Amino acid sequence: MSLNAESTAFRSALEVIRAVEPRVADAIGAELADQRESLKLIASENYASPATLLTMGNWFSDKYAEGTVGRRFYAGCQNVDTVEALAAEHAKELFGASHAYVQPHSGIDANLVAFWAILADRVESPALKKAQVRQVNDLTEADWFALRRELGNQRMLGMSLDAGGHLTHGFRPNISGKMFDQRSYGTDPATGLIDYDRVAEAAREFTPLILVAGYSAYPRKVNFRIMREIADSVGATFMVDMAHFAGLVAGKVFTGDFDPVPHAHIVTTTTHKSLRGPRGGMVLCGPELADQVDRGCPMVLGGPLPHVMAAKAVALAEARRPDFADYAQRIVDNAQALAEGLLRRGTTLVTGGTDNHLVLLDVSSYGLTGRQAEQALLDSGIVTNRNAVPQDRNGAWYTSGIRIGTPALTTRGLGTAEMDVTAELIHTVLSQTTPGANADGTPSKAKYVLDPATADKISKQATDLLATFPLYPTITLT
Repeated sequence: MSLNAESTAFRSALEVIRAVEPRVADAIGAELADQRESLKLIASENYASPATLLTMGNWFSDKYAEGTVGRRFYAGCQNVDTVEALAAEHAKELFGASHAYVQPHSGIDANLVAFWAILADRVESPALKKAQVRQVNDLTEADWFALRRELGNQRMLGMSLDAGGHLTHGFRPNISGKMFDQRSYGTDPATGLIDYDRVAEAAREFTPLILVAGYSAYPRKVNFRIMREIADSVGATFMVDMAHFAGLVAGKVFTGDFDPVPHAHIVTTTTHKSLRGPRGGMVLCGPELADQVDRGCPMVLGGPLPHVMAAKAVALAEARRPDFADYAQRIVDNAQALAEGLLRRGTTLVTGGTDNHLVLLDVSSYGLTGRQAEQALLDSGIVTNRNAVPQDRNGAWYTSGIRIGTPALTTRGLGTAEMDVTAELIHTVLSQTTPGANADGTPSKAKYVLDPATADKISKQATDLLATFPLYPTITLT
């Protein structure tokens, strides 16, 4: 039997790897098998196309390319310039942005670039002005002391972690919580929704330099027009982290007040998640911040990853195709169908539903912690992640929630009917799982009891459900 190009490419790659370290080749093959057989509901994961995956395995990996297009600190980067420029071009066209910086290795890197670009643009300091014009050698010890004090003493207002914000929005253990004098805004205790009046009140009281919007576990839209008005009212730079919902912006599901690009001074994102590209980050901004953003390397980044930038160019080109808009809409349709299926079965959902790609379950209604629920679902072939809910009494480690999302299953072709089946599988597992006990008989937040026969049954049902929607159907490894 003749093989198609994709199967030939991946088989050949594994043969080459196996000749050097067979255990790595085995792990790669096992990962594909696991993903094919599991209901992947992690909201921050997806499946990149074969073209995107193959783009990352090439000679661009061998290149150092500090600097930006046409301004490198290494010679011989003309081909890197080509792929970086293409990635930026596709990003600008896709999101309607005037400037795109595609070098960040991750979402956290993208946020760091944005933070430091804003600081460099906004903080008035003779020492900083010297640094900006490359007179770093002229800085005295007193200049450095003043610079550190001023840059590390600015204020940032972001969404709290338990309300659905991201750890890079000021969570104390993260560098963002150490860089800034930080305060968080939450959600309405009764509805779980952002109360814009309260955000405005917090901004007036705190007067932040940066107001951050965006989320990793908030299942609703955000009105970015209102958030920009709040930022403007206190003279703050408005930054949006759209890492989770970038695909919904690219696919024109989020438009108008819900599209952050026309409203924010600066936007960061990852290129995986709902955008379905390689793991990496990106920054979009207007011309007023472009020069500072382009100093991301060497400001906070090391050498860019040209092979990943090339893959970003491929994935962003794919996202500009008309069928991507259909895919983005189906992500939301599936998330809403999944939420409705869970609600019909009595599951408690934060905010009572979803407007985007994710659903947040409060599993305390099942008598479980998030950690117990996460592992019980994994035993049953359903891959999720535990997540804090607003005012979570179990904290950020054990949590009281489970976050699920539909980008990956939508990529596989599952639709709203399959989401209802998925809701039934989730409910069955959670309703038949009970908390376990520690060795001394005290209640455990991690241990749980689930009949292995139930787990096996649900796992088989999940596998059967996925059989009609094969993952990477054009690729065979054996």
